[in-house]
Amino acid sequence: MSIQKALAIEIERETENTLRFLKVLPENNFSYKPHEKSMTLGELANHVVELHGWVSYVFTKDTFDFHTDYTPSTLQTVDELVKALEDIKTKSLEVINSLSDEEYFKNWTLKAGDHIIAEAPKSGAYRFIVTNHLIHHRGQLSVYLRMLDIPLPGIYGPSADEK
Repeated sequence: MSIQKALAIEIERETENTLRFLKVLPENNFSYKPHEKSMTLGELANHVVELHGWVSYVFTKDTFDFHTDYTPSTLQTVDELVKALEDIKTKSLEVINSLSDEEYFKNWTLKAGDHIIAEAPKSGAYRFIVTNHLIHHRGQLSVYLRMLDIPLPGIYGPSADEK
């Protein structure tokens, strides 16, 4: 199996996992936050969606600088989030399918101004910065939903709420 095919499968599956969460989000609770230091539900959902879009940042750029390259997503509705995620999936798959195997091993740098946060081959940055980061925040989203007594969709198998 090619690197492109393996990553395409992962992108497809993780997008579907996120879509299951987006479809149960209560828009009337987008301002909910479980703690003063936490993001709101709406901010967290936006961040989860935008992380899917970082596939193209990793594979089309050599450096991503939070000071100059990052603008937080501020979508306001579930429909907007779903549409954005679907568009991101299409773009991510196009990017993945356009790369040669060598491009997956070029170096990528994440930084904030002069401060280097992480450096890794692009394939490693994709896993560490994008996928693991995405799964972490989607897990937080599940906690928010649980605290709001919203039944959780299954992700890697059925949830305790699915019968």
